[in-house]
Amino acid sequence: MNYDSKDKVLKKATVWEGLYFYRKSDAIYQLTVAFCKRFLPAHGDRTVDQMVQAARSGKQNIIEGSEDGQTSSEVEIRLINTARGSLQELRADYLDYLNTHHLKVWPKDSARQKKMRKFCRKQNDYEAYAPLVNKMTDEEYAN
Repeated sequence: MNYDSKDKVLKKATVWEGLYFYRKSDAIYQLTVAFCKRFLPAHGDRTVDQMVQAARSGKQNIIEGSEDGQTSSEVEIRLINTARGSLQELRADYLDYLNTHHLKVWPKDSARQKKMRKFCRKQNDYEAYAPLVNKMTDEEYAN
């Protein structure tokens, strides 16, 4: 037979850079780093490390899952779920920030939350958020 055995064993590689959820997670990572630099102390607060690591882990596990998915769908699913878990952990950190700083948690049906979600649904890349980084309050960031 005249075929490349690699083509029969490995799945087609996923181009993770173009994945919607990778691009969104990269924007979340960059926004989290900017949030921590602006609103949390540079030293002596483990929250900074936790938040940045959770955001980074979300992004990196998507990459690793996409790469490892060529040989194992099970590993790919596990790593994508790990990414999801890391991003949920980050979400909880932002909620903790709002609560401990006595800031308002916007209800899902509030006008501000709806407006923010509408914007975020359409914007996947950090470049869309970059002009807002130094304009948003900590409450806006965390919500």
